[in-house]
Amino acid sequence: MSLPPEKASELKQIIHQQLVKMDVHGKIREVLAETIREELAPEHQQLSTEDLIKALRQRGIIDDVMKELKFVTNIDPTRRYLYLQVLGGKAFLEHLQEPEPLPGQICSTFTLCLHFRNQRFRSKPVPCACEPDFHDGFLLEVHKDSLGDGSKMVDATTMLSICDPVHIVLIRTDTFGETTLVASYFLEWRSVLAAENGITNVAVELLGVGTESKVSVGVLNIRLEMYPQLSKTLSPEVTNTQFALERQKTAEKERLFLVYAKQWWREYLQIRPTHNVRLVKIFAQDENGVNHPVCSYIRPLRAGRLLDTPRQAARFVSVLGYERAPVIGGGGGKQEQWCTLLAFLCRNKGDCEDHANLLCSLLLGFGLEAFVCVGTKAKGVPHTWVMTCGTDGTVTFWESLTGHRYIHRPINPDDPPLVEQPKPLYPYRTIGCIFNHQKFFGNCQPSDAVEVCVFDLHDESKWKPMSGEAIKSVCPPGTTSSVPPFPPLCASPIDAAITSNEIELQLRLLVSEHRKDLGLSTVWDDHLSYLLSPALAAYELERTTSISAGNEEFQDAVRRAVPDGHTFKGFPIHFVYRNARRAFATCLRSPFCEEIICCRGDQVRLAVRVRVFTYPESACAVWIMLACKYRS
Repeated sequence: MSLPPEKASELKQIIHQQLVKMDVHGKIREVLAETIREELAPEHQQLSTEDLIKALRQRGIIDDVMKELKFVTNIDPTRRYLYLQVLGGKAFLEHLQEPEPLPGQICSTFTLCLHFRNQRFRSKPVPCACEPDFHDGFLLEVHKDSLGDGSKMVDATTMLSICDPVHIVLIRTDTFGETTLVASYFLEWRSVLAAENGITNVAVELLGVGTESKVSVGVLNIRLEMYPQLSKTLSPEVTNTQFALERQKTAEKERLFLVYAKQWWREYLQIRPTHNVRLVKIFAQDENGVNHPVCSYIRPLRAGRLLDTPRQAARFVSVLGYERAPVIGGGGGKQEQWCTLLAFLCRNKGDCEDHANLLCSLLLGFGLEAFVCVGTKAKGVPHTWVMTCGTDGTVTFWESLTGHRYIHRPINPDDPPLVEQPKPLYPYRTIGCIFNHQKFFGNCQPSDAVEVCVFDLHDESKWKPMSGEAIKSVCPPGTTSSVPPFPPLCASPIDAAITSNEIELQLRLLVSEHRKDLGLSTVWDDHLSYLLSPALAAYELERTTSISAGNEEFQDAVRRAVPDGHTFKGFPIHFVYRNARRAFATCLRSPFCEEIICCRGDQVRLAVRVRVFTYPESACAVWIMLACKYRS
């Protein structure tokens, strides 16, 4: 890209400042003096530029400069950037006793995930320790969005009105690859606008999540710097006044919404006293224990080119891991924790509410009328799922944990007994309310049983609506909500072919070892293993599209590969994690699978095929097929 002269000189200026900061000139002088002493004393020959560069390279100075300048040259001088450096952590007391990891030893790691104005970053994983060795820099573009004229450089006053925080999520990954959400923090970066030289250092105290949201987990040292440097900084009074005004405005909107919600709830209870036991959820707590209106957890989310259809979106959401929010102590109580989207995606797993919120947001992004439903499954277990309303009145339920879809046909309780009623296939029993980013309805039909529910949302005698204006006042785009903006989805970092091969090799070893312990030898049939591929592809296609295809060819190929008088047995199994040892343990618990792994007989040949299907983020569906053939 060619730069206008004034921008080129600005870039030169930035590079010059960077070199001064590193004291490069001082280092070159030292090397020059040393080289002259060592190499030139005898003949006083001329010192060429090449000699000097060689000497600088040997001492690693050129590498240091290039590392710094690589960062500088990423800067487009027509835009404003915030350079955020994480310079280590301290007081992560839970890891006080942790021994230093030996070189090459696998240990638990910390990773930081950042989101700011549609940009996402991830730090390098560092070993968990009391003082984790974070040393990462992130170049966040502040001025890129639809704010005015792209060629005009924003000044400090304009940036003060950009109230998006930097969302920082800390994830711990254990030695088995299991992830835990450690902390979720919203960094107010605008203090740098009032800092001298446009540089400020902050010590950020991270608090735990869920039941530990009041407990400190550790401190991060963060340095913030503006690029290019601001010509004029603001006074701390101005920035503090702005922050106070914003807090006041948000608090006032939330207070008014709370007043409205209480009034709505009183009216709802007046319709029928039994309504007080229905699952009508107006507020929910996030991972930091902060209450938000449920509507603010939903936003139309477009997946760019990462997902092509609503059903593919449902498949993606279903292969994100399911894990109930951890609760301390017994009693079977359910700890409530509706995660922010960044925390859910970075952890790669969450509760049913996280799945339903994400699926609803994606379906809205695909232009469907989608709602999250709050109700119960069998035995009165609270549950959330998604519903779409077609233009022809068709109501479809989507189970976000499995990707299954069910058409809803209500039973009419007033029909005479001989009239045949539809048999519901879905697992849902009762429904208390439905909501999306703009609407909220409380179910006020005589019964809250799903099977008799009529989804005529315009009939206020069946569904009591909340005021759209009230919802808009606390949910974007009408306002800056206290729930952060949604991050964009990222493409999968996983290489499907390499991962499939790795898991397959590990499984072969595990099967061979297991058979050896039983006194059995193992002979692998590579050709038969390869023939299992089409079946795995067909299973995944069926999960995504509900269409099965290609089964005839698979069966024909297997018949040809298994000679007369031989028996073939195959067993497919599906996982959403990539841990071969854990998958093998699960396989052994299945009687069919165990029968194949421990097969005895004449001319026994074993086969295994693994196929990993990747989805956005780190989500993946792992299909494994174990098979054997032997002489009957």
